[in-house]
Amino acid sequence: MATIFTRILNGEIPGTFVYRDDLCAAFLSINPLADGHILVTPIEEIDHWIELPRELSQHLFDVSQRISQALSKAFPCERIGMIIAGYEVNHCHIHLIPTQNMGQFNFANAATTVERSVLDLHAEKIRTILANN
Repeated sequence: MATIFTRILNGEIPGTFVYRDDLCAAFLSINPLADGHILVTPIEEIDHWIELPRELSQHLFDVSQRISQALSKAFPCERIGMIIAGYEVNHCHIHLIPTQNMGQFNFANAATTVERSVLDLHAEKIRTILANN
């Protein structure tokens, strides 16, 4: 059975994308820890990040770094945090989170809902910065 991320990647479930190529995609979290919380995931369903082929792993981290640079411009913050937890969905994904402090990394504090219009505004801001860098 396809993971929820595969269903988002295939367009079966809506996703607010900021980046996509042949190997991976990045979209906004619907349960964000902060404004601009992005998930970067490979197109291929790979459960655990330690199972990623070296080239794909490098690509995901390169894309994550580029998106994080855009996030730091779009959402002024102390740092862009990165988490690879792997428990929520059995499809490798990297969380990129604009943060002011360590306390923002608690998934118990994730938003339970977010308006689609807010996600769209955040995505447009990020896509604009990515296009201009």
